[in-house]
Amino acid sequence: MMKKLRAPLISTLMLLLALLAPAVSSHAVTNRTASPPLKPTAAEEEASRYIAQYLLQNHYRKVPANDSLSQQVFNRFLENLDNNRSYFMAYEVDRLRKEVGTRIDDDFVSGNPSAGFTIYNLFLQRAREKMEFMISTLKAGTKFNFTVPETLDIERKNNPWPADRSQLQDLWRKELKYQYLGMKFAGDGNRNISSALVKSYTNRLKLLDRQKPEDAFLAYTYALTTSFDPHTSYFSPEEFENFQIDMSRSLEGIGAKLQMENEYTVVNEIIPGGPAFKSNLLKKGDKIVGVGQGNAGELVDVIGWRINDVVKLIRGKKGTVVRLSILPASQAGKGPSKIVRLVRDRVDLQEQAAQKKIITQDGHRIGVIVIPSFYLDFEGERQQKKNYASTSRDVSRILAELKQQKVEGIIIDLRENGGGSLEEAVNVTGLFIHDGPVVQVSDSRGGKTVLRDEDSRVQYEGPLTVLVNRYSASASEIFAAAIQDYGRGLIVGERTFGKGTVQSIVRLQRPFSMFVKQPDLGQLKLTIAKFYRISGGSTQHIGVVPDIILPSMIDSAGVGEDTYTSSLPWTTTTKALFTPENDVTREDIASVKQKFQEQAAVDQTYQAYLRDQAALSRIRKRKEVSLLESAFKTESLSLKRIQERWGQERQGKKKTDILLQETGVIMNDLMARKATPAAATHQPAR
Repeated sequence: MMKKLRAPLISTLMLLLALLAPAVSSHAVTNRTASPPLKPTAAEEEASRYIAQYLLQNHYRKVPANDSLSQQVFNRFLENLDNNRSYFMAYEVDRLRKEVGTRIDDDFVSGNPSAGFTIYNLFLQRAREKMEFMISTLKAGTKFNFTVPETLDIERKNNPWPADRSQLQDLWRKELKYQYLGMKFAGDGNRNISSALVKSYTNRLKLLDRQKPEDAFLAYTYALTTSFDPHTSYFSPEEFENFQIDMSRSLEGIGAKLQMENEYTVVNEIIPGGPAFKSNLLKKGDKIVGVGQGNAGELVDVIGWRINDVVKLIRGKKGTVVRLSILPASQAGKGPSKIVRLVRDRVDLQEQAAQKKIITQDGHRIGVIVIPSFYLDFEGERQQKKNYASTSRDVSRILAELKQQKVEGIIIDLRENGGGSLEEAVNVTGLFIHDGPVVQVSDSRGGKTVLRDEDSRVQYEGPLTVLVNRYSASASEIFAAAIQDYGRGLIVGERTFGKGTVQSIVRLQRPFSMFVKQPDLGQLKLTIAKFYRISGGSTQHIGVVPDIILPSMIDSAGVGEDTYTSSLPWTTTTKALFTPENDVTREDIASVKQKFQEQAAVDQTYQAYLRDQAALSRIRKRKEVSLLESAFKTESLSLKRIQERWGQERQGKKKTDILLQETGVIMNDLMARKATPAAATHQPAR
């Protein structure tokens, strides 16, 4: 959740800009002139002082500026720049730690970002050397031997730093072999692989000369702010302009929010109603490694690019085609890339709205309400427009329609729902309970607010199931937690994301003066509050744990608040005063769970799904990949088959939504149990 100062709590899981562009440069590989080191500008030094002031005084977490903070920032900055430890050598890290790593806390308080620039400049130097090594190796006509059983560690963040240049270059050589294999099995057999790689690495070199002080400042500031918590970040004036465009969701493009993770542009959110959402071809967590214009335009390698430059390539006029080369999140970065074709368009607000459908299970009709986000037209509400967009209004209408269509139970599908309006999460909850508290909010000063459903009317009292996954976050978690705490329905799926914090946008500026023009120093997104369930536990960090687990193809180990080292911890507060509905009891959960397990054991389709899910999980957990061509090819084909079998939609061909199908099985069992008089529970007097 996020809010603007002095405004209602709004939005959630916003753009997390890890604003660093792993460097790449523009000089020729030979006879290159060293670029002068980057230095902070006067405006950046001034912004640093305001950032420190706001973080220390206003952040929800009170972090002392001491040696511990210095080490956290230093380690996080190195991890952000070089998470696979393929740029810095061990002795350099030791030297940097002694020279600048111990003074970061003092520099932070005084608003001096020079330590970050020292580290970033060395990183740029080493990035140039790496690109030059790759290019010279390829131009020398080196023939790779893909028949030797060699492996590459692709998750080296816990490995030792290379001891010397010999170890470093051996690592680069293996990375080059891996890139070669990835391109060979990416499905484009018309390219000369060596030439394509040379062009790619040369383009990355060209980017180095475009590096500006802002790039170093944003990268270092990101390490500072995320040492307080992962959702606190700084926006430069240019970055904030893009942030506002993303929030308005009105620009023509593909309908996806992007962020930087190390050298990759990563899909952070699929906007409901946009081309990516409607095509179902792009997923949260996918890495974009290339962008091509039209059906036949050259794919431009964008690894290492600034996020603003990648966004400019992807945005375009309505009706035009953009092709993205992606590393699917489901593969955890392993295997070859694949091409996704999207037609640019504006976000269709109607497509963003809650949708309904009816499925049948053993002859019983079950209504499904898909809520892509908790949306609300705040301005329309303020002006009291007749048909302003509102999740609760749409869900209320759909519930009335489903009751007329004689459904016997309802599934609320919150998969991929990253949150939205807190007000709407409360209002939608109110459609299913009589009245009472829905969520508790604790601020940085220790104050607590309880948000309630004040309407005692219940629009739907029948059997209810809520389907969630690891991408269900914030407002989705508030709704699911309230339904679970009231005993109003069954929660199925995977443990949710665990984002239980509130952010506010703060403008960094000098005290007002009518005689001096105020420079634009950027904005700070600051964590100022935390959510708690009415039962007392926070949704932060651990999310909502379903009553019945349905594993998805999402890389769960790499998704969620608990994957961030600086995330706020799970804590508790006092329980709110509420009366449970008790429509779903512990006995109901145990009975339905046991029956589902018995049915699932003989369900051949679901068992095949579980085998593929387990195979995919085993591939993801491996810390190394084989550079043996036969093994690489076998694994690539296996990944491709799994994706084709279980994608909900691929190239226009509908696939079975296996998790919704199994949720229908669970829902049917719940309906049967609730229809049995002996299983009925006493409704509390109101």
